[in-house]
Amino acid sequence: MDRVATPAEHAALAAAVGWQSHFDDHLRAASLEASIAGVVYVDDEAGTVGMARAVGDGLQYAYIQDVIVHPDHEGEGIASVLVERLVELLRPRPGEEVFLGLFASDEAVGVYESLGFTSEGALGMHRRIAGDD
Repeated sequence: MDRVATPAEHAALAAAVGWQSHFDDHLRAASLEASIAGVVYVDDEAGTVGMARAVGDGLQYAYIQDVIVHPDHEGEGIASVLVERLVELLRPRPGEEVFLGLFASDEAVGVYESLGFTSEGALGMHRRIAGDD
């Protein structure tokens, strides 16, 4: 469970939820390798049905990325299990603090709120840039 998804697992889960266009297949392996932590949820019969990973500096900042659960297993609490474990893996030493950030879809806000995440006092923003901009 405590590992970053393989490129094949990541690609299969992304395809299952319609996120293929969010990822560059040429960069997938290197991007996953650059993760600072990861977790996968493996079903004995279905194989890998969920994943989550974290990116960041591993010291003060970490961002939860790619929380993906196969649609056949939605509603089973897998996303919560994955994020809870990822938070544990990212927990700093006593006396230290880490900022955990994430972007949530409208459908997932309740899951993250139930795990202690909040949007209070923050405004999430993003920008995509291309190499030829």
